[in-house]
Amino acid sequence: MDSPGYNCFVDKDKMDAAIQDLGPKELSCTELQELKQLARQGYWAQSHALRGKVYQRLIRDIPCRTVTPDASVYSDIVGKIVGKHSSSCLPLPEFVDNTQVPSYCLNARGEGAVRKILLCLANQFPDISFCPALPAVVALLLHYSIDEAECFEKACRILACNDPGRRLIDQSFLAFESSCMTFGDLVNKYCQAAHKLMVAVSEDVLQVYADWQRWLFGELPLCYFARVFDVFLVEGYKVLYRVALAILKFFHKVRAGQPLESDSVKQDIRTFVRDIAKTVSPEKLLEKAFAIRLFSRKEIQLLQMANEKALKQKGITVKQKRQFVHLAVHAENFRSEIVSVREMRDIWSWVPERFALCQPLLLFSSLQHGFYFQCEGHEPTLLLIKTTQKEVCGAYLSTDWSERNKFGGKLGFFGTGECFVFRLQPEVQRYEWVVIKHPELTKPPPLMAAEPTAPLSHSASSDPADRLSPFLAARHFNLPSKTESMFMAGGSDCLIVGGGGGQALYIDGDLNRGRTSHCDTFNNQPLCSENFLIAAVEAWGFQDPDTQ
Repeated sequence: MDSPGYNCFVDKDKMDAAIQDLGPKELSCTELQELKQLARQGYWAQSHALRGKVYQRLIRDIPCRTVTPDASVYSDIVGKIVGKHSSSCLPLPEFVDNTQVPSYCLNARGEGAVRKILLCLANQFPDISFCPALPAVVALLLHYSIDEAECFEKACRILACNDPGRRLIDQSFLAFESSCMTFGDLVNKYCQAAHKLMVAVSEDVLQVYADWQRWLFGELPLCYFARVFDVFLVEGYKVLYRVALAILKFFHKVRAGQPLESDSVKQDIRTFVRDIAKTVSPEKLLEKAFAIRLFSRKEIQLLQMANEKALKQKGITVKQKRQFVHLAVHAENFRSEIVSVREMRDIWSWVPERFALCQPLLLFSSLQHGFYFQCEGHEPTLLLIKTTQKEVCGAYLSTDWSERNKFGGKLGFFGTGECFVFRLQPEVQRYEWVVIKHPELTKPPPLMAAEPTAPLSHSASSDPADRLSPFLAARHFNLPSKTESMFMAGGSDCLIVGGGGGQALYIDGDLNRGRTSHCDTFNNQPLCSENFLIAAVEAWGFQDPDTQ
């Protein structure tokens, strides 16, 4: 091997240009917390030999199935699987979904070796049905392996991880698509400015977010991807969400004032990621990623489970091959007296992704009678209001209105932290719930009248990491929560959404008049005129398209 220890698969000149070999040669720490800090700081990032040793150690320590293929298995099967074919002409396994093998700093021999390893992995892991991230992982590992067999063994251990609390690489379309939905939920909460831009320029924002893994596994240059992978091996899947959110934040910062076309936004982001060195260093990218006060691992797992459940209800299985999951608002069968198709798509992009798969179903309009009768039995629902001054506002309501019946005829509050209110006219704005001012009200509601919880704010919640966020409320996951929140109330005389210093929406029992107010100390604008006359009201449900 040539100094500083490159194998025969690496182009030395490219590697020297991409990552200078200047760092330490040994790593003595064994404590996880110290290792986490060193990974984030890039301690072994500039030592080719040390990074190889660290990868070997971290991957060796992954808990795996009892029978996990090792280097000797590769030596036994590679000849039979590859035969006499030229490695550069070998087909890729179907599960990579036509993903190209990123070359990074590999030479032609290295690119061929990646194809051989992928085919052998497909042979040993027949249950993998969808794994477009694997070519990038194998290509990266090959830079830091002695030979093909060692690289194969490392990839096998990553794929064979059997620790239920440690998620590494998605290996089915169900897992992949639910991670895309989860990423969309996280963007909606933590990158609201970027999300607003994506909604404005995209026909289907879900398809933009479905590309998030490609940004990391394929488009990022080697020196960036390797830094991400360093931390990923120590901290797990959550790191990937962090870095992708940071990428989107930087993309928004650079492109917010520039024209974007709907049919090119996915390609624009890919190009931005490929050329990310023009915008930000690997250190600054990770710094931004870890500055995001993200949900805890447990909360993200719960959200992932909810999204998987929604996909399963649509008939998507572990064995499912790729299919596109779209925002389910179609112009040909949508009719509303209050909002246009485009406006409804904007609203649909704000709701939790597991419900954005559903079609809007009109439950109630001003021409009907019996708001509660029409809405009860549906969860969630969407309330739309148009005033006589042509203002348009509304609320996403996470809980079945039948919950109001539990308070024995008294006006009581219920709901979850996924509720939010918004306005569409005269300008678009979404407000989130924040449990800050009244922590005593974040206990599960007793079976009696209760007060509404905290006010609305533009900003995301700073929830303690050790308890369930109100964004992931107990009703959706059948888990106890100290922060279940209450935002809805309804009786024969009125309908209320929100609270704090004043209701976000108060509507009289006849649905003729309403009021809204500044929300406690946050000083947000009211949703519309503080006292208003109602021209039209609609309530919408979420219908699985397969049940129509």
